[in-house]
Amino acid sequence: MTPIQTLILTLTQYHRLIAEGYFPPDERVELIAGQLQFMSPQGTRHTVCCMNLLQLLIPRLPTEWRLRCQDPITLLDESEPEPDMVIVKTGNYLTAHPTPGDIILIIEIADTSLAYDREIKAMLYAQAGISNYWLINLVDNQLEVFTKPHQKGYPSPAIHRPEQVISLPNTTVNFPLAPLFPTA
Repeated sequence: MTPIQTLILTLTQYHRLIAEGYFPPDERVELIAGQLQFMSPQGTRHTVCCMNLLQLLIPRLPTEWRLRCQDPITLLDESEPEPDMVIVKTGNYLTAHPTPGDIILIIEIADTSLAYDREIKAMLYAQAGISNYWLINLVDNQLEVFTKPHQKGYPSPAIHRPEQVISLPNTTVNFPLAPLFPTA
């Protein structure tokens, strides 16, 4: 039996495909460890959570930080994920996407993508040395806070419930979690 071979893309090849219009504008893909991953469509609960998170974060961000929404970041191992939110240091990102040294916090919002965000993305972020990864788990209505990354992943996350208040990493900036868990 002939083994199945997987094509591994470099960041340069991936960027060339984007520049040449290989992906339709409405198709959301990201490069994870050299492989194209098609992203799940976003449901209404996901989009409302994202909208509420933007409204909570933007007025509270320190002036030296910037918020990026569903934009690429460049990580190790030929990876360019597009997290739901990333807080980065203020900088000029015209020539390159933010890299781990620029990143203060990555936030993923998960309902249908929960296993992927908790396993694949968490491992990727930990191996890249991302010290603060928040997973807004819409399935279990909780915020999972991952810190202390190492090459085998993160230790078990701290769990925060909707009735709690949370602080942005390394700040005294607080906000309530309840708006992140929309209900009908």
